[in-house]
Amino acid sequence: MTDDAAQPKTFPVSWDQLHRDSKALAWRLMEAGPWRGIVAITRGGLVPAAIVARELELRLIDTFCVVSYDDRQIGDVQVLKDVKGSGKGWLIIDDLVDTGQTAKVVRERLPEAHLATVYAKPAGRPLADTFVTEVSQDTWILFPWDTELRSVPPLARAKAGP
Repeated sequence: MTDDAAQPKTFPVSWDQLHRDSKALAWRLMEAGPWRGIVAITRGGLVPAAIVARELELRLIDTFCVVSYDDRQIGDVQVLKDVKGSGKGWLIIDDLVDTGQTAKVVRERLPEAHLATVYAKPAGRPLADTFVTEVSQDTWILFPWDTELRSVPPLARAKAGP
């Protein structure tokens, strides 16, 4: 038997799943438009933004560049590149709203924009206007750009240690 509390909760997302979920986000956003364009939150929002842009036939895409994670540690949000204006008519796309720190900064800068994320955690969910899938706050989403296929030990062996 393993101690589930000792094992970190993870939610692996494949490229296929991310594409399906991003397309589902686009379906939800079709009726909320029309949109002037998309603002992708870097880096995680770049791939979903490309998929949503294709599905909604949007060609104008800008980026709001931030740093908020260092490995798996959530830190202060550093804005590297901003987007000017109120955000009216713009669709902001990100992969995930987690604690809401990034979303708060983006909302302060673009208060009239529509914030849409593929995934949402409870702490950040109220900041997203639209999302597709909710995961628990203590789950780490393994995005396809951060993972690779490799062999892992069985759970029983990992728990036993060296």
